[in-house]
Amino acid sequence: MADKYLLIVWHSRTGSAESLAEAAFEGAGNHCRIMRARDVQPKHLMDAGGYLFCCPENLASMSGEMKEMFDRCYYPVLMKIAGRPFATIIAAGSDGEWAQKQIDRICKGWRLKRVVEHMIVDTGAQTEAEITAPKQIDESELGRARELGQALGQGIADGIF
Repeated sequence: MADKYLLIVWHSRTGSAESLAEAAFEGAGNHCRIMRARDVQPKHLMDAGGYLFCCPENLASMSGEMKEMFDRCYYPVLMKIAGRPFATIIAAGSDGEWAQKQIDRICKGWRLKRVVEHMIVDTGAQTEAEITAPKQIDESELGRARELGQALGQGIADGIF
């Protein structure tokens, strides 16, 4: 890894996970690249020094686009990115734990190293109208995402992780 940087991989339908990923990107500054999950290829994962996966929880699962990225990239990078740091941000209407657990299992298979506690943002959306509506994430949560991006990006750039 000649150029160590944080790769933020995101998916969002209603804007919640996207705004959190963008906040983390702002925090990471020059130590970061951001990509929508559908555009990520194995080479992008190989080139990065660490990862932030940011997606919504849909029906007690990570979003389909994020799952597709993992499915598409899993075997081509298996045992080639072991030991690299990762973190997650989940946007959820309630608890987000199942999406979190799915990503953790995949990252365990890749032998990635979680370096910060997971972040779950509860939007409280429970009705169809609330779930499908565009989301505005509270500034305090966006601030937490910026801090996470800054710490993770800097830690990767400095070789701390």
